[in-house]
Amino acid sequence: MADSNDVQNGGSCKNEVLAAAEAPAVSLSHTLRPANEVSSSYSDDGILPRGEIDPVYEEKARVLNRAIQDIGMGWYQWQLFVVVGFGWASDNLWPVATSLIFTPVANEFSPHRPPLLTLSQNIGLLAGAIFWGFGCDVFGRRWAFNLTLAITAVFGMAAAGAPSFADIAVFAGLWSFGVGGNLPVDSAIFLEFLPANRQYFLTVLSVDWAISQVVANLVAWPLLGGKTCQQDVALCSKGANMGWRYFMIAVGGLTLAMFLVRFWAFTIYESPKYLMGKGKDEEAVRVVHEVARRNGKTTTLTVDDLKACEPEGYVHEATAGLALSSAFRRKLDEVNVKRVRRLFATRRLALSTGLVMVIWAFIGLGYPLYSAFLPYIQATRGADFGDGSTYLTYRNSLIIAVLGIPGALLGGVLVETRFGRKGTLSLFTILTGVLLYGSTTALNSQALLGWNCAYTFTSNVMYAVLYSFTPELFPTPERGTGNALTATSNRIFGIMAPAVAMFADLRSDAPVYTSGALFIASGLLVLLLPFESRGKAAL
Repeated sequence: MADSNDVQNGGSCKNEVLAAAEAPAVSLSHTLRPANEVSSSYSDDGILPRGEIDPVYEEKARVLNRAIQDIGMGWYQWQLFVVVGFGWASDNLWPVATSLIFTPVANEFSPHRPPLLTLSQNIGLLAGAIFWGFGCDVFGRRWAFNLTLAITAVFGMAAAGAPSFADIAVFAGLWSFGVGGNLPVDSAIFLEFLPANRQYFLTVLSVDWAISQVVANLVAWPLLGGKTCQQDVALCSKGANMGWRYFMIAVGGLTLAMFLVRFWAFTIYESPKYLMGKGKDEEAVRVVHEVARRNGKTTTLTVDDLKACEPEGYVHEATAGLALSSAFRRKLDEVNVKRVRRLFATRRLALSTGLVMVIWAFIGLGYPLYSAFLPYIQATRGADFGDGSTYLTYRNSLIIAVLGIPGALLGGVLVETRFGRKGTLSLFTILTGVLLYGSTTALNSQALLGWNCAYTFTSNVMYAVLYSFTPELFPTPERGTGNALTATSNRIFGIMAPAVAMFADLRSDAPVYTSGALFIASGLLVLLLPFESRGKAAL
């Protein structure tokens, strides 16, 4: 056992692991070795400086980081990259789907307040973010990882048979409940299995977010563009408007296929750092060895390497009183405000958590004020200029979506340069707001298309970095909770957007000005964040 001073100063548990590199090799191909022999740009000091979180957890997390770093980016992580990408794709696919069917659904049912469809979606996203985000820190990542896609697929396809606008709105809320859990859960899972010098892959993962928008528009172009009522039609019957129903079946079927691949073709392991944070050191070590095996390697990590980080007489809070409570009761006891308080435990942690929540909130209002109603804006503006056919509207949406792919890839490159996470996120968030202001100068649909293409490019860089930077700022035991807080802030403000749309004139530039200001303010707030994660391991 190590005494408390050794733990506080990063003493014996680290030395014992480093000593493994000098011991006789267990495998001819692979043993633990110091992090500085793996990558000169990698530091295992952690994104959060010492003293920001529990010292015993900090040192154990560094031991596990070294083990994952030594195993490297192998077959398991590449498989995980693919199946986690399904969650990223779903997170964008379904909000885009809602915006794409918005106009044909409104034309057919003529609801008094069409934005209620988007409002229902955002309420579902909020509920999903809260339930799955907080829940994955208590009940684990695996259940949420599989169930979110299943729920989304079932209710999405069911919406195709909805007989009324109210039914469609209800289904939108239900499928969004599944969608809301994807990023809080999936980002935590992927980050916790990544070697520290490959954490930028969490940014690159956003290419799936961009591709899903392209796929949605590719499907929408022939179905919604050719099999739905035109914008200015006087009477829109169900028979003439079947395209949106075919579209829902198509994207629902695609999501169901992604769920089946996750559930049947891939075995997801619980995060080692999550297990260690629960006091399950033996299970954490077992998972690390299993990941090494899947990668065709071995590791010298043992339970003793983790136990060496504990001071004399240390008892993990998750195992204290184990015999006095049932497993279910212990789970319920963990659902409390302690997890939230830990994210505000120090001044810098509180500043970081608070600022990230505000940034997500501003973007949560700014994005749907403009982008979520983009097909509607294009259709109405295009009609004013004499070129606003439904077919042209969805063709333009596809062109815009394609520009998101290089944006996401550029984000993955820039976060590893001198710009870092903060510089890249700040720059492209501000640029996004500036381009929205520029779009107000468009005098025809071609000019509007050009501005929207530029806006989509910069906003995809922004989102790629935001989605990866955010989970890096939280320690593993509270990562789901931190993701849930930011997602909840985003969704609460997202709910305001359709409420504003119900009473605002979408033909005016007012929503655009508001959205641009929110993006610019968010970009400036990024500069105040106290932590930069480039070149550092997530704890």
